[in-house]
Amino acid sequence: MSAAPPDRQTARACPIPSEDPCPFDADEFGALMAAFAPFESRPMLAVAVSGGADSLALCLLAAAWARERHGKAVGLTVDHGLREAAAEEAHRVGIWLSARGIDHHILVWRPPAQLRNIQATARAARYALLTSWCRAAGCLHLLTAHHQEDQAETLLMRLARGSGLDGLAGIAALRESADCRLLRPLLGVPRRRLAAVLRAAGQAWIEDPSNRDAHYTRVRLRGSAALLAREGLSASRLAATARHLGRARAALEDVVTKTLTRATMLHPAGHVLLDPGPIGKAAPEVALRAIARLVATISGADHPPRLERLERLHGALVGGLSAGRTLGGCRFLPWRGSVLVCRETASAEPPRSAPPGTSLWWDGRFMVTLAPDAPDDLTVGALGSAALGRRELPRRDPIIPGVARATLPAFRDLVGIVSVPHLNYVRPDVAGERRRFATVAFRPRWPLTAPGFTVV
Repeated sequence: MSAAPPDRQTARACPIPSEDPCPFDADEFGALMAAFAPFESRPMLAVAVSGGADSLALCLLAAAWARERHGKAVGLTVDHGLREAAAEEAHRVGIWLSARGIDHHILVWRPPAQLRNIQATARAARYALLTSWCRAAGCLHLLTAHHQEDQAETLLMRLARGSGLDGLAGIAALRESADCRLLRPLLGVPRRRLAAVLRAAGQAWIEDPSNRDAHYTRVRLRGSAALLAREGLSASRLAATARHLGRARAALEDVVTKTLTRATMLHPAGHVLLDPGPIGKAAPEVALRAIARLVATISGADHPPRLERLERLHGALVGGLSAGRTLGGCRFLPWRGSVLVCRETASAEPPRSAPPGTSLWWDGRFMVTLAPDAPDDLTVGALGSAALGRRELPRRDPIIPGVARATLPAFRDLVGIVSVPHLNYVRPDVAGERRRFATVAFRPRWPLTAPGFTVV
């Protein structure tokens, strides 16, 4: 295949040059995967495959690993539509993988007309498509091909932004979500050894022209790699530094988790009763992280509150909270000798359509699943304070305070409230089997006692 002119912004299939370094082999890959055990008896792995050398090599290694265990690997390629050739490249990846007996699926994303921060938006959309596929397919593990140079570049980028320990710890080797586990087994593997896997297998790959676009910080840092290495900042040393910082972060997160375990009672309706005592006894850094994680769990927000606001709330909690406070989409209220932490009603996600037979994630906190015979024209949204006085709803449950009830997921149709699962309420006219047409589970984006930052 002939190479396209560089100004056409299309990818090309690379030839297979010589002078290979030692390919990364199956035994080494198996040792890395062992760190993520246990797996099911016939493991199914989803592998994000762009068609570049790194992801293709990962897919071949993962497929061989899964076959040895009577399982399989599935390649997933996102057709992002950002370049004209994206659809053709995704199709080509499918042909390559099919020739090796590896299943392949193309997931299509079309960017909005007004697109800002292209890389971040595309990355979020890509992960959303990949994890949604895993959830629908019942696949527990999603692998991505981040490698040693990616880890080194991430550390440098975050250092330039003035990041603290969390950022400088780099990319996590494992991240768990409500949909699947995200595994990055190659973080310590040099890029050149992954390319050698493909050369040894006689497999061409695709070069994305955006990897040479100096508009992107990561590309500029990549171009400075040789200079940095001469000053002692090689990719291997930077990745090792991130790994050391990652261990420090993991140890700190463990202390935070233990503090939250002593300080909180989490209700499946999505609110927390907080005992400020353990927070007050903890070291300030631990206490601030515990409050930040609590806010992330209850609000479902992507970004932590600003440090100065965390410090003010910490001071109020330690000094004895006498009046309600808000932070990051959460309310902190004195309640029966403790502190009630619940979602702020005004910050909750607006009502959204909930069609029969679908699953959706509402407000970054609740997984909603509707039966195929659920009523049509439903929406799911916050119950709201106005609905609390309706005579047809059950009496106030002392375990779910009124202020917390206001942000419970409620189903509505054109008439009004149809169901509030956490209150065991279904409108009388919804009869028979349809009375239990939906399940709602509290599955926050950031669990209160998450596995934390994983270093492999």
